[in-house]
Amino acid sequence: MGITIKPLHDLFVAEIGGVDTGKPIDDATFGEIRAALDDYSLLVFHDQSHDDASQIAFSQRFGPLEKTISANATGGTHFARQSNLDVQTGAVIPAEDKRMRYMKGNYLWHTDSSFKPVPALCSLLSGRVVPEAGGDTDFATARAAYDALPAATKARIETLVAEHSLAYSRSLTGFDITSATQKDEVPPVRHAMVRANPANGRKAIYAGAHASHVIGWPVEEGRALIQELNAHITQPRFCYSHKWRVGDLVIWDNRCLLHRATPYDAQRHKRLMQRTTVAGDGPTA
Repeated sequence: MGITIKPLHDLFVAEIGGVDTGKPIDDATFGEIRAALDDYSLLVFHDQSHDDASQIAFSQRFGPLEKTISANATGGTHFARQSNLDVQTGAVIPAEDKRMRYMKGNYLWHTDSSFKPVPALCSLLSGRVVPEAGGDTDFATARAAYDALPAATKARIETLVAEHSLAYSRSLTGFDITSATQKDEVPPVRHAMVRANPANGRKAIYAGAHASHVIGWPVEEGRALIQELNAHITQPRFCYSHKWRVGDLVIWDNRCLLHRATPYDAQRHKRLMQRTTVAGDGPTA
């Protein structure tokens, strides 16, 4: 029997049933999942049996994994640990700790790894420890948002290129990336502001919090345009909020979605999410 696909939103998002991606699956089943990602951009799986090894193995079927950047590193290179728990002790990290301040950037609408020369294809996030309240993840479809733009705006942004920078996005939360090592690791990069999915030709706005300004435009004018586009993408009609439960796996297409974390009481509740990120194609500009 094949997988089941249940749409969760009029414009994107599907719940996938009939499969445990934490166990080996055949090529035909994976092909259905991969096609569904192109169709729906965001896939939700419940009751998955992932540990770190199985998540890496399943993620690699989508393509090569990125070396991730995490302030609360696990000691490996494949996981971006989204957690308020110290990786060594398991204790809750104090609110004033640099690791918690760094993660405030996750509350901004963004697309993973747009600050890299080769941006991400997709991210896979598994819920290992879920807080009793809060800690949802919001998603917005930049593909449907592109479709809803006036023709004149589509023409205006079609050939534009934006500079993306991790230092810029973190500065929006008051976190200063100042060391030469950090700046050398993730220097600013350039990406097209409109991207098309090669499988179906559908276009999407490519922006988010890492997008600093438009190349060739006055900085403030470019930032105003990016803010306008981000506000357009994140209108309620283009959004879906995922409420986590233990065993969930969520996969999203970074080429055409923005997402953000939402607050929870990080000093009272524990949270552990493990994210693997699949490299895409690039540079895009």
